[in-house]
Amino acid sequence: MSSLRRGTAMALALSAVLGASPAAMAQVPVKLGVLADMSGIFSDIGGKGAMEATLMAVEDFRKLPGADALKIDVVSADALNKPDISSGIARQWFDSEGVDALVDLPTSAVSLAVAPLVKEKNKVALFTASGTSELTGKACTPNSVHWTYDTWALAHGTADAIVKGGGKSWYFLTVDFALGHSLERDATSVINASGGKVAGSVRHPTHTKDFSSYLLQAQASKAQVVALANAGGDTITAIKQASEFGMVESGQTLAGMLLFISDIHSLGLETAQGLQLTTGFYWDQNEKTRAFGKRFAERMNGRYPTMNQAGAYSASLAYLKAVAKVGSAKDGAAVVKAMREAGPFEDPLFGTTQLREDGRVTHPMMLVQVKKPAESKGPWDYYKVLATVPADQAFRPLKDSECPLVGK
Repeated sequence: MSSLRRGTAMALALSAVLGASPAAMAQVPVKLGVLADMSGIFSDIGGKGAMEATLMAVEDFRKLPGADALKIDVVSADALNKPDISSGIARQWFDSEGVDALVDLPTSAVSLAVAPLVKEKNKVALFTASGTSELTGKACTPNSVHWTYDTWALAHGTADAIVKGGGKSWYFLTVDFALGHSLERDATSVINASGGKVAGSVRHPTHTKDFSSYLLQAQASKAQVVALANAGGDTITAIKQASEFGMVESGQTLAGMLLFISDIHSLGLETAQGLQLTTGFYWDQNEKTRAFGKRFAERMNGRYPTMNQAGAYSASLAYLKAVAKVGSAKDGAAVVKAMREAGPFEDPLFGTTQLREDGRVTHPMMLVQVKKPAESKGPWDYYKVLATVPADQAFRPLKDSECPLVGK
């Protein structure tokens, strides 16, 4: 577990930076563990940026009245996008390292594997980088908080808009793990309900290098819309190769069901222009998001935050406030309850925000379109907002939730 050792070493350094006052022995200890993809295809989405955003949240919490009551440490490890490895790291953190809460969790498969362990140990999981709506459905727990986005919100944002715009027939290129399955399922429900149809689908493994056979099947389907139900490096590779195939020029529309600003940066506006996507955060939305974005970029070699990295910041800040209110981080379920009982609040990055009893954090979502090169004023000026979906409409209605905690 070299990544775990690196995380522990980082914690010692961070203690000096975030540091203890002379009254450290009287402080309430709380330790956050950023379990993210530090080296793989999702590292640009979360990775070191998620760690940096969490540290920014700690710094901002320390400016609040009474913040000295907590002694805060932060550790990190590379999840390697593997459920078994992630579960092992989390278990060791809980049993031996004193970690109280997990942040990020880079894939739906990792999150679904770790959620029962977090409940068993009565810790907290801040799912800021996983998509499956099952985390607030059958797999919900009293210790889980699902921030940022989910597949229900993405499907109802992007698919609904495209179908209403005339894109009636769809074909899915779906990554063969929990996120892809949830994206395809939730989008198919929206497409069918809106009068469209799914002409077919094909599944591909994670970290696919050559999408040619899948793209040929999508072309042969004659579907108006080719939906990319994947994320990170897979989405970037698929869009680049679809461009080489001339799919858009031949009349098909590409729909990225889960795209991040880092993906657009990697693709370039020449390739990505015109793509529509749903996001919970954009750095250039208002004064507060711009201030955060520029501060983050100064610490990340000019890279601006993704919505997952923004989620790591906001979730960590809300968690620390709840720990301060409870007076201890040891009862994870009690901390989550305190987060929920805080009611609606104005988050600096996501706007009006609230934690529901199924663990879903609701906030507005945005349907955006990628700018043409001539429309962009400079690096990272990539989106124009087409519509804002209010918080109470952006996520699955609580009455439709399959979470066993709802109504109890």
